[in-house]
Amino acid sequence: MVLLGEQRKYHKEAVVLAKNLGVRVMATDFGYFRPDWITLEPNGMGGNSTMPKNPEDIMFLARDIPSIDFAKKYQDSGWRMSVGDLVASLGDALLSVLFPHYEISVERPHPFVYFPAMGRSLLLAKLRTKKVTKMLCELQKNNSPYFVFPLQLDHDFQIRAYSPYPGMTAAIDEVLASFASHAPKNFNLWVRVHPWDPGLINWKVHIHQTAHRWGIQDRVHYLEGGDLDGMMAGAEGVVTVNSTSGLKALQLGRPVKVLGQAVYDVRGLTHSGGLDAFWTEGVASDPQLLDAFVKLLVHRTQIRGVFFHPEGRRVAVEQFVQRLLVKAASPDA
Repeated sequence: MVLLGEQRKYHKEAVVLAKNLGVRVMATDFGYFRPDWITLEPNGMGGNSTMPKNPEDIMFLARDIPSIDFAKKYQDSGWRMSVGDLVASLGDALLSVLFPHYEISVERPHPFVYFPAMGRSLLLAKLRTKKVTKMLCELQKNNSPYFVFPLQLDHDFQIRAYSPYPGMTAAIDEVLASFASHAPKNFNLWVRVHPWDPGLINWKVHIHQTAHRWGIQDRVHYLEGGDLDGMMAGAEGVVTVNSTSGLKALQLGRPVKVLGQAVYDVRGLTHSGGLDAFWTEGVASDPQLLDAFVKLLVHRTQIRGVFFHPEGRRVAVEQFVQRLLVKAASPDA
């Protein structure tokens, strides 16, 4: 049984039934690596991943896996993804009268609210490009050391299922409180909004109010766009709930603190102490362990390709079928 994510309501029920019947479960979604990878993982992703957590096991299992070529090969289509999402969501809404007992699993606002908001948010993001670029230039000229905190989508299953937070508001409050009390006073915190955030929650206002309450309003900077990889590359460290950007930060050699459950939250890769200590004690990952982990993660869970571009999808489907056949012949492969 192949599922697009295993945390949707009916998917969770199906997983329980499938396991009772001895049916193999495979979950798929966007890849742990971006931009042109797809995840296909047994049992589930994120907090349900079967990837080993013991560093010694990772080193042993990855010993014969060749290095991974991460050079970009395919460009996904955000336009096709948006149109498909719109059609499916509106179909759910308009046809719900025919299926009154069906429960939509996506924990986001009604399509009639969400999609106009999303369109407005994307338009504003385009209009803010110059403003964000200017703000980043000013911050970089300031030359103050900084940490990066990339926001995730408030309705994402990564937050709802694989973190201790009911939403991003609670995570923001915890991070800012800890930063105010424990980070060096000359350090700044850059909080960067998710590019697909619909703007239904005014993160800018909430973050500014929270920062002001802690007396750190001059040290906390809310960014409504910009190159996240570039931000992380120059940062002293990255704090994340469980975003895939944390894995990218590890590849960039940055110390990372995970607040939720993440497949890459492994001793020797991420900060194993508390958030309060991270601001002064965070260190970069063990490069040999990181190399082994990345190779093993790709080998076990990743497929090259994309969902919404014809050529990238064709290549992905071929690998998808091959991976499923291999798993059918040898479940431990």
